[in-house]
Amino acid sequence: MASNTISFAPPRGMRDFYPEDMILRNAIFQAWSQAARQSGFDEYDACVVESLALLKRKSGEEITDQIYHFEDKSGRELALRPEMTPTLARMIVSKQGGLVMPLKWFAVAQCFRYERTTRGRKREHYQLNLDIIGEPSVSAEAEVIATAATAMAQLGLTGEHYRIRFSSRALLSDILLKLGIEATHHAATFLALDKRGKITDDAIKDLLVSEGVSSETIPTIFTLLNIRSLEQVREMLGKDTPAYQDIKQFLTTLDAYGVADLMTFDISVIRGLAYYTGIVFEAFDLNHGLRAIFGGGRYDNLLGDIGGDSATGVGLGFGDVVVAELIVELGMEPTTGEHTPDVSISFMEEDQHLTAIQVAAALRRRGKRTHLALHAEKPKQFFSKAGKSAAAQAIYIGPDDITSGTLRIKNMTDRSQEEVAISELLSRA
Repeated sequence: MASNTISFAPPRGMRDFYPEDMILRNAIFQAWSQAARQSGFDEYDACVVESLALLKRKSGEEITDQIYHFEDKSGRELALRPEMTPTLARMIVSKQGGLVMPLKWFAVAQCFRYERTTRGRKREHYQLNLDIIGEPSVSAEAEVIATAATAMAQLGLTGEHYRIRFSSRALLSDILLKLGIEATHHAATFLALDKRGKITDDAIKDLLVSEGVSSETIPTIFTLLNIRSLEQVREMLGKDTPAYQDIKQFLTTLDAYGVADLMTFDISVIRGLAYYTGIVFEAFDLNHGLRAIFGGGRYDNLLGDIGGDSATGVGLGFGDVVVAELIVELGMEPTTGEHTPDVSISFMEEDQHLTAIQVAAALRRRGKRTHLALHAEKPKQFFSKAGKSAAAQAIYIGPDDITSGTLRIKNMTDRSQEEVAISELLSRA
């Protein structure tokens, strides 16, 4: 028999944010937006409901299986966006003729994926998206990584806390060609290798064989993941390919930004999305106790594949779940936020209520975050609440203050007091 009990928890994998939770969330959002704007990115946004056909076409098999999708009342197949890049591509293609390249756009977007919830993985999350469209050089990859590193620094996270692992699908393609694996099998090989650790090696072998990769070659493909340095890649290739030269330039550019020390070459970094074509990267905490903090790469064919003019692209996605867990784990979460009042105001009796309102309104016009009590309360009760709210100053209005025309502004840190005429306080506004 079905239970009639109503659950007051959010749906599995979804989150509520109470006021105290918003302190950390807002700190993350602020760091993201500030870093993006400092680097000259323009903000955009889009509808959270997207065409299922677009997502199926461009997100790749794994993401397609994780899409929250539905039919609307007119029978249209729609979905909650699992990521932002296909939507970005759609938006750019729709106005491509009127846009001046290269574009540098950012968004803080809520995304949804129906997947198993684990530590660092929810079924909804917010993420910073940084994208540069129309820049063919690796300066685009360096710019988005340097911007993400700036956001990390604004959250107090430095090279003591994380590293960015990178590789290149183009470089891996060079190696696969050297091994005699045709380019038509490369995309399937990437996606199969990206599943290593998620499914068994035997299952990966079956996937590769089903894509036409020779079973004799598969053991050699697995040994590629044992490569530990660019020098080994260069030795295997026997020459400097364009993809290899791009990586060398990429590192030189990052050194100029002052973030090259954060980078580590790792041939196993592939990224699961089908549209990546060049350099790819993922950031992890040094203890490797969490999922990727952020990741991304180059996707040079995406716009053309959905019907637009061909244009190069580089993107980065930086989720809020993992970085929040890392901040909390390190004990670095902020204890106050924008909701912390500059001034807290209360009054003893209803006769002082209108004066309290006038004072609060004057302070708010001056830009002060001002908490105003909505009913009379005793001084002990008020100052206790003001202290717990971390208010910088407190004003308590009693009948004697109205008679004298003077208020006492209490500094909640050192307990000192300043006397100010009510008329002066109101006129300051």
